[in-house]
Amino acid sequence: MRFAPGAMLVGASCTAELIQDDPGGLAAALDLPIPVVPLELPSYQRKENWGASETFYQLVRHLARPRPAEQAPRARPCCNLLGPTALGFRHRDDVTEITRLLDGLGIDVAVTAPMGASAADIARLSEADFNVVLYPETALSTAQWLQRQHGQPHTRVVPIGLGATREFIAEVCGLASLPVPEAAPARAQWYSRSVDSTYLTGKRVFIFGDATHAVAAARIAHEEMGFEVVGLGTYAREFAREVREAASRLGLQALITDDYLAVQAQIEALQPELILGTQMERHIAKRLGLPCAVISAPVHVQDYPARYAPQMGPEGANVMFDTWVHPLMMGLEEHLIGMFREDFEFHAGAAPSHLGGHGMPAAPAAHSAAPAASAAAAPQTPMRTIAPTGQLPPWSPEAERELGKIPFFVRGKARRNTERYAGERGVATITVETLYDAKAHFSR
Repeated sequence: MRFAPGAMLVGASCTAELIQDDPGGLAAALDLPIPVVPLELPSYQRKENWGASETFYQLVRHLARPRPAEQAPRARPCCNLLGPTALGFRHRDDVTEITRLLDGLGIDVAVTAPMGASAADIARLSEADFNVVLYPETALSTAQWLQRQHGQPHTRVVPIGLGATREFIAEVCGLASLPVPEAAPARAQWYSRSVDSTYLTGKRVFIFGDATHAVAAARIAHEEMGFEVVGLGTYAREFAREVREAASRLGLQALITDDYLAVQAQIEALQPELILGTQMERHIAKRLGLPCAVISAPVHVQDYPARYAPQMGPEGANVMFDTWVHPLMMGLEEHLIGMFREDFEFHAGAAPSHLGGHGMPAAPAAHSAAPAASAAAAPQTPMRTIAPTGQLPPWSPEAERELGKIPFFVRGKARRNTERYAGERGVATITVETLYDAKAHFSR
């Protein structure tokens, strides 16, 4: 006991499970001077999120003290923040943002758990007026137990997105018996009044991740960004019902799977223009040449930025707007680079135009002609599109190259319209002529 722990967690390894050993019972029989929390985690049948939720739940069950019959009057109501973890996706910044938001409403935060919480912090969870559940995957079962055992209500709304944040504010004000303030204007609203915003309207989006972030992203995409959600799914089977309900409201059938190949197959079939997902969906998007933004764990180290980048609250809404729009904008920039590749001012041999490079002589013909010819013969990487699926007619190489000249943000629609046109007319192979015939047909 030289480390003076506040509690001991004892979990059975996979070997202990196989031989039906009971290390938790053995540790409890030692009569140690600290609480012993036995954990039964069926590692062969459950996933990481369930393990985190069960561990937190057992910690609270064993360590939380009974709610005091009488408490000293407080100047302000207080709550606990439940669910954030040390390595959770943007959890550190989410806690800062929501703590700041609650402080502005006149509500103190008593304990944040499990991230950074000690055994003593867990013991006093029941002293707060209510609990804020930030991540249901980790904290919902714990919050439900605290409500049953100690009479602490908990929030149902996760404050991701402008609409959800406003509903969250109204919910916590109701729990704390405080007046609901007027909603502050969103910083991203200026964009909705610009001409450029029309270029984002109706984008086809595929969403996949943990249940909390996937459901929130679907609502934001549909209600706040004006996107068309064409696919929604999760790997969190424990929250499949919530994701199915969200998908049904959008007229979709949810994809519940932890098989990345099944996710890739659906993306290829749906041909979205933007993917919002995990690190796995980012790899899929890279292979298919599609814009992608990471919205959920599992994530890569690059998704833990040094800057302040929450997903929740008012600032989280701004961060997500930038995160989602930038991949689309970068795709537009790549398309413009491709369009002006041979321009006198922007060709590969030209110096930066702001340094006066546009007046320099052109590169020698022997050096530039061959690359130009090879570039014309092969499609450019940024202009890749998803290969057609099913019984659709194949595309000729010339037609694929011509399709690649179409801006990426309407290329998917052009492909679908052309394939529909060719299929209805029994065209065996889509050529450049077919592409322009379809364009003329759908332009009437």
